[in-house]
Amino acid sequence: MEPIIELSDIKKEYKIGTEEIHALSGVSLKIFKNEYVALMGPSGSGKSTLMNMLGCLDSPTSGEYILNNLAVAKMSDNELAEVRNKQIGFVFQTFNLLPRSTTLENVMLPLVYAGIEKSKREEMAKKVLEQVGLGNRMNHRPNELSGGQRQRVAIARALVNNPAIILADEPTGNLDSKTSVEIMGLLEEIHKNGNTIILVTHEEDIAMHAHRIVRLKDGKVESDNQNTSITSFKSRIENFH
Repeated sequence: MEPIIELSDIKKEYKIGTEEIHALSGVSLKIFKNEYVALMGPSGSGKSTLMNMLGCLDSPTSGEYILNNLAVAKMSDNELAEVRNKQIGFVFQTFNLLPRSTTLENVMLPLVYAGIEKSKREEMAKKVLEQVGLGNRMNHRPNELSGGQRQRVAIARALVNNPAIILADEPTGNLDSKTSVEIMGLLEEIHKNGNTIILVTHEEDIAMHAHRIVRLKDGKVESDNQNTSITSFKSRIENFH
């Protein structure tokens, strides 16, 4: 079975004045189709840099990154933008929705960049909004939605292009406990439907939903283990009843 993501000896160095910062110091990692992986690590561990690398938001100083059979490490910014739009669905802590656009318009946005015609865009966006339970909120703007609903819109937008991977960066960071559980339940369903999910978090209880946990420290992979005590959505939602 071929990995959907393969990182080989990825290094990232920054210069701040005369000081050289080694954000990533030779990270090698394989992630396979339909895996559910949590990336964890304290501040300064390199997890944000690694997330930017996985999301094609940044390029490594050295090393190789193969994403879905594409060698992306040496691509130009324009090529990376195209890969991001087609291969990766992003879910951010801050939702990143356009405030003046409706739910439907926000979800259709990646399809506009992909050059898909309007009628097809609407059809695809409506389908994915139904999937995340927002079929009755299509014409609402973000300020008319709760935090949990806004994150569902963001998840729908991430899914609409049928990307190779969903990259979720602290997806429950701005949500209360009950809403966090619901959003993790939705990600669980998305994973069951066949999507590959990479979850970036510093919260142990959120990471426990993933099937594999990769811990970073000082720009290196400290540990990479299967999660033997996965927390399911059902077991956590029962705590709120």
